[in-house]
Amino acid sequence: MSSLSTPVKVFGVLTTVLLLIVVNPWFQIPDDQAQLRDLLTYAFWISFIVLLVLLFMERNRPGGETMEIEGPAFTRFLFSNSKAGLFWLPIRLFLGFSWLEAGWHKFTGEGWMDGGAALAGYWANAVAVPEAGAGRPAITYEWYRGFLQLLIDNNAQTWFAPLITFGEMAVGLGLILGILTGFAAFFGSMMNMSFMLAGSASTNPVLFTLAIGLILAWKVAGYYGVDRWLLPMLGTPWHPAILSGKATTPA
Repeated sequence: MSSLSTPVKVFGVLTTVLLLIVVNPWFQIPDDQAQLRDLLTYAFWISFIVLLVLLFMERNRPGGETMEIEGPAFTRFLFSNSKAGLFWLPIRLFLGFSWLEAGWHKFTGEGWMDGGAALAGYWANAVAVPEAGAGRPAITYEWYRGFLQLLIDNNAQTWFAPLITFGEMAVGLGLILGILTGFAAFFGSMMNMSFMLAGSASTNPVLFTLAIGLILAWKVAGYYGVDRWLLPMLGTPWHPAILSGKATTPA
């Protein structure tokens, strides 16, 4: 048994207990004990990060990469077989052109590349809190409202708007051409999540869901694209001998 098994279990239990205390709707810490709630929240995130580090260390130990629970054959094919790239190709192109069009619209429109006024207005509407009884705020999580307010107070829209514009076009081109498809889908999903946290649904739930599929299928999603040659050059995840149809024998 690995020497890390016990710490992993301890931090796993600790993280679970802290999470249950923080998010359990039937056991809420009173408002007059906000500092205790914040302390428990910080403790959860610290223990969660430590758990991730321990799990990563466990993965590198002998037997850490052993597959104990095998998934269904269809999912293994969908996420690991190069032929499944034909399934992900139309999804990749749909997402790619959606992001490219969104970025190009901002690049050629007003309020994004000329100072970020459109983004500043979007942030201002998102952080606004309506009066009691006048409706619910667009943002549910206070930490995200605080993050956007920090950007507003520092006039971050002047550089953040071009960052979003070029980021959307870069994600679009990456997905269309199949260049580091997993990374492109990841950054696209991050932008989708950011828009949804700010209270904007639109097409973001659909794009986010499809992006998660591409992230999981990163090994094959860009096979009918540049990744077919780029990933082997980077040393992951395919062995060239397997792709050429030749069997490989472990040393």
